[in-house]
Amino acid sequence: MRTASRFVIVIIFLGVVLGGIFGYKFYQFGQMEEQFSQPQPPAKISATTAKTEKWTPELKAVGSVEAINGIEVANEVPGVVETISFESGDTVNKGDVLIRLDAAIDEAALRTRRAEAQLAEQEFKRVSDLLPKRAVSQSQYDEAKANFDAARARVNEAEAQLSKKVIRAPFDGKLGLRLIDQGQYIGTGTAIVEINMLDPIYVDYTLSEKDLPRVDRDYDVVATVAAVPDRTFEGKVSAINTSVNPETRTVRIRATLDNEDNLLRPGMFATISTRQPEDRDVITIPRTAISYNTYGDYVFVVEENDDGDLIVNRRTVQTGNTRDGRVAVTDGLEEGEQVVSKGLLRLRAEQRVEIQDDSDKPAEASD
Repeated sequence: MRTASRFVIVIIFLGVVLGGIFGYKFYQFGQMEEQFSQPQPPAKISATTAKTEKWTPELKAVGSVEAINGIEVANEVPGVVETISFESGDTVNKGDVLIRLDAAIDEAALRTRRAEAQLAEQEFKRVSDLLPKRAVSQSQYDEAKANFDAARARVNEAEAQLSKKVIRAPFDGKLGLRLIDQGQYIGTGTAIVEINMLDPIYVDYTLSEKDLPRVDRDYDVVATVAAVPDRTFEGKVSAINTSVNPETRTVRIRATLDNEDNLLRPGMFATISTRQPEDRDVITIPRTAISYNTYGDYVFVVEENDDGDLIVNRRTVQTGNTRDGRVAVTDGLEEGEQVVSKGLLRLRAEQRVEIQDDSDKPAEASD
């Protein structure tokens, strides 16, 4: 009997404990179900209103800075460098002497040619004086004249050859690094120094063929480069290529920029905006109000449901140019519509919201 009584007591005790546990868990599930059944509090958001602004339409592109004139100066004839008249980085004018090659042999050849020309001239004058007296024949006169002309031509040839021993700046510009040394023998076509005309300067870029009707000569251009991020360079479209690249379907554009400070250098990567002459009305919103997605850009539009509560709905939009932190919306949004300006990732469609911060309202002055 004692064993049976003990067994009953244990069973009763276990029943009470398990009943208590199950009861508590049932109470917890009830509380959780009650919580889930209650409506979620509205999400606090910042909102802004789509507004119409006057913007100058522009076409964005990337390109490369090019010198109007830019070459590596080289020699036409071989020789030994006798004098160097410049330093790396100098600014030179057209015609300034850069280097002189040893010209002793050429100078001697020129003196010989001049002596030959002087003798031929004297012979020609003597024959010319005798021709009216019929002391010489016409053929002798013609031969003397031809010899004199040939002698003068040889003098000109020797002078031209000698002048090639002096290398001059072909145009106004800024020199690069000196590539030759004093006393060095240089063969024909040896690079001496790079020279570039830097002001004004070109920027070459390409646009899609569909944008060709939207660009013309003398349209304003604004360029920026990574080397001078806080500076913009202004200019105008100076030329448009006459053909479209059949492989890329793009057309090459060239603009001329002011470069008084020589901050732009040939070869720099540039971002270019080509602006059209007339302003247009565009609907704009802040960049933070748009979620950029592979499948399309979208915004969350603030609307009112049937119960009068504010909710948000996701809407796909088409975007255009960006300027001063605002984006032009070309399709999908109307003027005056309210959109969420921050915190888009934590929102879902038809979620109740409460506008905590309206970025369009001016901030109130504190007391």
